[in-house]
Amino acid sequence: MGIAHKYGDDVNTDVIYPGRYTYKQLSPEEMAQHAMEDLDPDFVKKLKPGDYVVAGKNFGMGSSREQAAACMKYAGIKAIIAKSFARIYYRNAINFGLPAITIDTDSIDDGDEIEVDLEKGVVINHTKGEEYRFPPFPENVIKIIEAGGLIEYVKKDIGKQE
Repeated sequence: MGIAHKYGDDVNTDVIYPGRYTYKQLSPEEMAQHAMEDLDPDFVKKLKPGDYVVAGKNFGMGSSREQAAACMKYAGIKAIIAKSFARIYYRNAINFGLPAITIDTDSIDDGDEIEVDLEKGVVINHTKGEEYRFPPFPENVIKIIEAGGLIEYVKKDIGKQE
């Protein structure tokens, strides 16, 4: 269970991970410190591992920079829940082992205590006693998420073949 940090529509990659850091060599810990910095300067201070980002339509629009998904994962976000995602951001999130869940987010408020069950395809809002269903991820996507991302999944798969 974690806290919902709610944002609106069209949250773009430039505010998820500010462009001024794109070409700097930063560690995962340093990247995490800049997550959502331009949209919500207190985001990282409020965040606890296992929290969730909840948003409106078209989350992750803009450039295709992978750091926008990576910084959320490194910051401890358990999943991003939105009405819709920019296509490339969605894929980048999955590649980093960060679930990107599409549901109607209107009834989830900032600060609600929520939980996600990926296998059952449900977001549980403990604050309101509500459940929101989504199509469960395919088995291969669950394996990527469980492995911690596509690179780790491939490493494990290659290890099995040797």
